[in-house]
Amino acid sequence: MSTTSVRHHQMFIDGGHVDADEQFEIISPSTEELVCTAAKGTVDDADRAVEAARRAFDSGSWSRKSPEERSQVMRAIADRLGEEADELCELEISANGATIRQAMGFLVGLAAPHFLYFAEQAATYPFETQIPTAAYPTASSNRIRRDPVGVCAAIVPWNFPLLLGIWKIGPALAAGNSIVVKVDEKTPRSLLRLAEIAHECGVPKGVFNVITGEGAEVGARLASHPDVDKVAFTGSTAIGREIMRLASGTVKKVSLELGGKGAAVLLDDADLDVAVDGILFGCMLYSGQICESGTRLLVPDAIHDEVVRRLVERASTIKLGDPSDFDTDLGPVVSKRQQERVLGFIEGAKRDGVTVALGGGVPEGPEFEKGFWIQPTILTDVKNNMEIACEETFGPVLCVIRYSSVDEAIKIANASQYGLTAGVWSTDYERAIEVADRLRAGTIWINNWHQIDPALPFGGYRQSGVGRELGPGALDEYTEAKHVHVDLTTKLDRHIFDALLSTPPSS
Repeated sequence: MSTTSVRHHQMFIDGGHVDADEQFEIISPSTEELVCTAAKGTVDDADRAVEAARRAFDSGSWSRKSPEERSQVMRAIADRLGEEADELCELEISANGATIRQAMGFLVGLAAPHFLYFAEQAATYPFETQIPTAAYPTASSNRIRRDPVGVCAAIVPWNFPLLLGIWKIGPALAAGNSIVVKVDEKTPRSLLRLAEIAHECGVPKGVFNVITGEGAEVGARLASHPDVDKVAFTGSTAIGREIMRLASGTVKKVSLELGGKGAAVLLDDADLDVAVDGILFGCMLYSGQICESGTRLLVPDAIHDEVVRRLVERASTIKLGDPSDFDTDLGPVVSKRQQERVLGFIEGAKRDGVTVALGGGVPEGPEFEKGFWIQPTILTDVKNNMEIACEETFGPVLCVIRYSSVDEAIKIANASQYGLTAGVWSTDYERAIEVADRLRAGTIWINNWHQIDPALPFGGYRQSGVGRELGPGALDEYTEAKHVHVDLTTKLDRHIFDALLSTPPSS
């Protein structure tokens, strides 16, 4: 396919489209064909976008609108996201390999309701709160005001570009900030369209900018930029550490949603018909390319063999194929690099002594000769200190780990650098909750996985991140708290100024 026959995407800066001298080629993960091209932004483009965002913020075109006005515009954007869901699904799956069912259910299907949640937050968030205070030492009136932080930068990954972008764009706009979004070079399409929609719905120019570029250059510039007041990042823990380091130079606010190695604790009283399907759903959805996936399965010794048998039997029915086909269960991973990385983890695990109970390689057949495919893979005889159990694989790979007691299972689950999610499978809810309360992770699911609600906070313990996205406190990450004290004392002799001034004033 020639480059002249495909669509080219420009950046969106200061209310208009901006091109670059160089371009990225967006490749289909399932066919390796050229899908489109996109501008390859530079540090100069990042500076231009930040300058536009600062100018817009200082002008008050958005920051000084009333919360109700911002909410109204954001509701219109949410409506458009719903109306354009089919087009947005195509923009997503053409570049990241998600199946159409997964895009409709998660990647794009959640976009409109999540954006609507932040639109509602814009109208209901307590931007000002009156605080009752004692009359001592002096009578006063006190209020807490939440001001927008200013210019926000969002660095968004390739796996859920639209949805994870909204988790940052939504609260930033709701609070009155301007924002610069750096999209991953492999998946810029849906967020570029969102920027256009926002502008069409009334977001003033400069308030919402989307740029492209290499993370090591453009993303790093945003993280260190002296005129960026807050940076939000979703991605690997290694890059998250670098973001923190760069942001520390100007002591800007930082929120990070990083890696995970979710442990699913299967208790001996679990309903295996439900649990087996749920465990595969928790691990294999979107080819395992979700940071909160349940990739470590902890199984009691007594039922280990039965559980593995059932998992292999059920996983063998997963259909790989064309992501645009509604009958496809699993698509490719996003890139050749990602395919090689996952296969490298599997080979390393085999050298460490694991048993490949299912999969472990590239599927056979003419339809898989092109594209970046990996079979659904189940590994047994895994020890929790092996690389495959410690590192985020980001592929359709389930590690099965034995345990002999619930205390041991909890110890294994918590023995990780990560703490993003975990889960419990059991028919005894009281027992399951007791286990959940001992697991060290930001979200614990009982008898399910991937259940993300915009009204509930999401984020991780330990090296899985800093701060929380979603939930009633989401706007806290995009505002600064200001205390305004009004002293109500009217007579000088009732003040406490004599703590310094011992000599009475001359009459």
